[in-house]
Amino acid sequence: MSTNTAYYIPHKATWPVIGTAGLVTMLAGFANYLNGSSIGPALMVVGLLIFITMLVGWFTLQATESETGMYNHEVGISYRHGMMWFIFSEIVFFAVFFGTLWYTRNLSVPWLGGGATKELLWPAFDATWPTNGPGKVGGDFEPMGAWGLPFLNTLILLTSGVTCTWAHHGLLAKNRDQLIKGLIATVALGFLFVSFQAFEYHEAYTEMGLTLGSGVYGSTFFMLTGFHGFHVCVGAIILSVVLFRSVRGHFKPENHFAFEAAAWYWHFVDVVWLGLFIFVYLL
Repeated sequence: MSTNTAYYIPHKATWPVIGTAGLVTMLAGFANYLNGSSIGPALMVVGLLIFITMLVGWFTLQATESETGMYNHEVGISYRHGMMWFIFSEIVFFAVFFGTLWYTRNLSVPWLGGGATKELLWPAFDATWPTNGPGKVGGDFEPMGAWGLPFLNTLILLTSGVTCTWAHHGLLAKNRDQLIKGLIATVALGFLFVSFQAFEYHEAYTEMGLTLGSGVYGSTFFMLTGFHGFHVCVGAIILSVVLFRSVRGHFKPENHFAFEAAAWYWHFVDVVWLGLFIFVYLL
């Protein structure tokens, strides 16, 4: 247990073990699914339910400890350092994918389409971007334009960043009504973004011939936008938990790290999308 002067040391927790069991079960189910086993989907569902149970239990424990004053100032600093390192790891994660896109578009494609390399490997290859590579892997496709749903999603995500900041100001001003309304708007916009992206993917597959199998353009497009969409979905779920806690009366101006962490993550997602919109859709 903690005191006002001692650093809080958590008690032994079983939630990490339960979470690991859920992930292993999902992995085993996925492996069985890939190998054609009928038990695969059922194992994946069971693993997902175990993992969700872990999240609910662990979030509840953390919220209870926080609201009962078990965390002192030093614990808050540790939490913030941990979240900063986590976001840094996410920056590196996306930097690798952006680097892959840059290397492919600015180095690999020109090499394949120029000089002796072109004559030796594939004389008919046209080194233009977007491309599905020599031999038109996956067939003909239509590149995804920037000024339809992608631009609308950009406006939606930027607006969600504003509503998240507005909610934060409400929290600092002890205006719980503003806090809750801002979070509701942010969560709604986040899930709206994901819904529009799902519609975009459906159109890409059914109308444009753009799939994961459409050569290097298709793989990089879905890799970058797909991982970002996953992060938006995770962020919206985290903000939903923060919204639920806010309705329950949690968070005060001097004690609201969970809200801060969710807001930092959400603004990170916004910035990454701006990079995606410019380098994937516009250029």
